[in-house]
Amino acid sequence: MSSAEPEKELSPAEIAVRDREEQERKALEAAEQAKLPYKWNQSIRDVDVTAPIPANIKGRDMEVVLTKTKIRIAIKGQEAIIEGDFPHPIIVDESSWTLETTTKPPGKEVNVHLDKVNKVEWWPHVVKGAPKIDVTKITPENSSLSDLDGETRAMVEKMMYDQRQKEAGGMTSDEQKKADLLNKFKAEHPEMDFSNAQIG
Repeated sequence: MSSAEPEKELSPAEIAVRDREEQERKALEAAEQAKLPYKWNQSIRDVDVTAPIPANIKGRDMEVVLTKTKIRIAIKGQEAIIEGDFPHPIIVDESSWTLETTTKPPGKEVNVHLDKVNKVEWWPHVVKGAPKIDVTKITPENSSLSDLDGETRAMVEKMMYDQRQKEAGGMTSDEQKKADLLNKFKAEHPEMDFSNAQIG
């Protein structure tokens, strides 16, 4: 791609279509996630899963299995609430589960905390085969970014910037760096012909 190529501006109609498609995608994703027998959320470092269970269930009635690559949560003798392979491995020693009483609605819920091995990877789902979320649309809150060490944070911010640039049809930070270097070199060497220069 030539660096001289102008970036295509979207017309108001194209923007409206893109926004509508994005809203439809979000609605479909939310509907798929709502059908799951559990709720889950994640930060760049970990995943938390909660599932409602009857108030009369005690910890000893639960069957919870967490390995590096698999999860199974069930009330003994019943069908699993969640079971399957993780999309990415977890740190078993840093992961845990608890049974807690809830007031709204009255009952109990099982809470599972999963510590990711890879701290710079978003999960599309908790277990393979479950409906996926679009991880390219995740924008982590700044507080979780500030928890990361400098090197990891810089890498995550670069990945997020590159993802946004790709979606907008712009240059990634590496492509921008190459373009800047080429422009600097052009300025320092006006006697050279760069009309057919390609960035790649």
